[in-house]
Amino acid sequence: MKRAAVIVHPRKHHDLAGFRADVTKTMTGQGWAEPLWLETSLDDTGERLARMAVESGVDLVISSGGDGTVTACAAGVAGSGIPLGVLPSGTGNLLARNLGLPLQVDAALDVALTGAERRLDVGVANGRPFVVMAGIGFDAALLSSVSEQLKMRVGWHAYALSGLRHLWDRLTRVELRVDGGPPVRRLASDVVVGNVGTLQRNLRLLPDAVPDDGLLDVAVITAWGVGAWIGLFADVLLLRRKTSRLTHLTCRELVVDSRRPRPWEVDGEVIGATRQLRVSLRPGELLVRVPGTARP
Repeated sequence: MKRAAVIVHPRKHHDLAGFRADVTKTMTGQGWAEPLWLETSLDDTGERLARMAVESGVDLVISSGGDGTVTACAAGVAGSGIPLGVLPSGTGNLLARNLGLPLQVDAALDVALTGAERRLDVGVANGRPFVVMAGIGFDAALLSSVSEQLKMRVGWHAYALSGLRHLWDRLTRVELRVDGGPPVRRLASDVVVGNVGTLQRNLRLLPDAVPDDGLLDVAVITAWGVGAWIGLFADVLLLRRKTSRLTHLTCRELVVDSRRPRPWEVDGEVIGATRQLRVSLRPGELLVRVPGTARP
């Protein structure tokens, strides 16, 4: 009899006991054993729990939480050959959206238990794995000023409201080295590195990003003031690849050196401030359960 581990961010569920009962009932009804139930904490956001689950011999690890919880679990199972299922329950859910995973729990659980397997790349930024995006500058500053209370009240709109506070953040001189090549210097407000490219409301910041193509996609953003950010928004909507405000690159390795310390993040988690972001790629390390037929 197959058994899964379910790793849950408890604060993402209003009725955790009811959620557990529903998940267990569905699993046992489909012939699975009662799941190994593990809850995240401030000391373990999921990576150690996922490694422990893999070592216990489970057939599947299921993550239920926001993108941070999914990323932590992905780091724990990457390279193990054990697939990861995703039950979205945060405000972002960018990995689920980019993979076409259902956002409803029942449908997402069905995919996790019976779906196909897709082998995804895993990015690493300053030693931290990511499956969605990492960034230094505006995106991390935006995330650092979003409160959990506001996200619970207004959902994804909290990110837009937070972004308004940073439209006038001053630009920073950065130097980028792509795959060990010569330095490229820019005046930038943000550098975003993506394994996937679509944001909330189907905004395609990195329109060519594919999570299993062996490449990372990069957006170098230069915007200051309301007019420039409105222009950037138009660039993204119209899928412009290169303007004075937006430049796209692809790479397997990237080093970003900033003239001054800037906040940086991986998959929605702000880590701190740094003057250097080192990014690399681990191709095909992560198995994820997805709808439909597995891609070759």
